[in-house]
Amino acid sequence: MTPSRDIDRLIDIMAALRTPKTGCPWDLEQNFATIAPYTLEEAYEVADAIARDDLADLKDELGDLLLQVVFHARMAQERGAFDFGDVVEAITTKLIRRHPHVFGDEKAGTSQVVKGLWEEIKAQEKAARATMGRPREAGALAGVPMALPALTRALKLQEKASRVGFDWHDPRAVLRKIREETDEIEAALDSDADKAAAEIGDLLFAAVNLARHLRADPEALLRQTNRKFENRFASIEGALAAQGKAPPDATLAEMEALWEEAKARE
Repeated sequence: MTPSRDIDRLIDIMAALRTPKTGCPWDLEQNFATIAPYTLEEAYEVADAIARDDLADLKDELGDLLLQVVFHARMAQERGAFDFGDVVEAITTKLIRRHPHVFGDEKAGTSQVVKGLWEEIKAQEKAARATMGRPREAGALAGVPMALPALTRALKLQEKASRVGFDWHDPRAVLRKIREETDEIEAALDSDADKAAAEIGDLLFAAVNLARHLRADPEALLRQTNRKFENRFASIEGALAAQGKAPPDATLAEMEALWEEAKARE
């Protein structure tokens, strides 16, 4: 086979990889459960390429993510459930239905109006699925996947709670909650390590809440901070190497001074 810009070529390649006897032994052994971790990994690698503003890498990572969609669709086709065309039809149907202000007669002049319209249509879709006998999760917080990264899942849960009025309206109130959580950690440090650890979970949840009130994505913020830490620590290693030393050979005070120098250069 030769490369192609046509999606059908990718679908044909996946079919060949999954063909018994002549296909790839590794691909033939896979199922939805074994492929799911790779799907998550590829999504993270897409996000990483975006964070690094590496468009060449983004092109490759998007291809890897597309492969995951084709792989899952092929396995479903083998079971007689659906195929790639059904996936495309489902998402195009959903996009058209959820954008009546583009493809219909609704009016939506701002992104906030669009978001409200989107949520209203999603609620109608859930109600329709329930009448068709498909199981419907109960409660205002239903529908947030357990497999989401913890920070992202916390954000989604808070957004859902906010829609029914369970929310602060001032980020300073959230900041006070963060201070309260740090006080509780400090109080537990000397007496109950397990309780202190549990309070750290509450602190992280409150920090996500503050990010949400500032209209920031906590997952993206933490990725940025991780990258900042990596860059500054690399500067420490570089500076120590110039002195013929490595981090284990330096004191904490030396490394902290080099950290501040790296921070100042930013």
